[in-house]
Amino acid sequence: MTRARRTPGRRPGGPDTRGEILDAARESFADKGFAATSMRAVARRAGVDAALVHHYFDSKDELFIEAMAIPVDPRQIAAHILSGPREETGRRIATAFLGVWESPDGQQRMKALFRSVLSSDEVARMMREGITQMIIQPISQMLDVPDARLRVGLVATQLVGAAVVRYLVELEPVASVDVETLIDRLAPVLQQHLTG
Repeated sequence: MTRARRTPGRRPGGPDTRGEILDAARESFADKGFAATSMRAVARRAGVDAALVHHYFDSKDELFIEAMAIPVDPRQIAAHILSGPREETGRRIATAFLGVWESPDGQQRMKALFRSVLSSDEVARMMREGITQMIIQPISQMLDVPDARLRVGLVATQLVGAAVVRYLVELEPVASVDVETLIDRLAPVLQQHLTG
């Protein structure tokens, strides 16, 4: 029986290559940030061929989403928010954001993500850079006003505050009010930040 000769170069994919790539991506995003991390750099860190990283993940955005265990694709959220009448943007944002939190799996993953962001400067930086690139910049460009980033940032303060109070602290009556009522109350405030 002849043994197959191993060719030099990077190792092929193994049983948990995808997991090893995700670990390498988390390390790279933590060390270098979103902008400075490349698919090729992640491949080098994982000890695999870059083509294998592209086999598992179509883009750096997708790799970031998977590495951070974000329960939804922020690019899809941004596309949904940007579609439709401008005067209803606040309602679309509130509906999309709370919709993620209202699903059992989404809520569990978002709680873990929020707690990680609050307890780790590295995770906070990774999330800030990734979410800025995939959500805040596109929405700011849609507003097309000089203080667009500030406006979108103020929307974020409202959403993060609502999530912390409702899902983490569970402060009543916000914790138990039906989600439609919460959307009805938040949407005009968000709209005011965006276009008021």
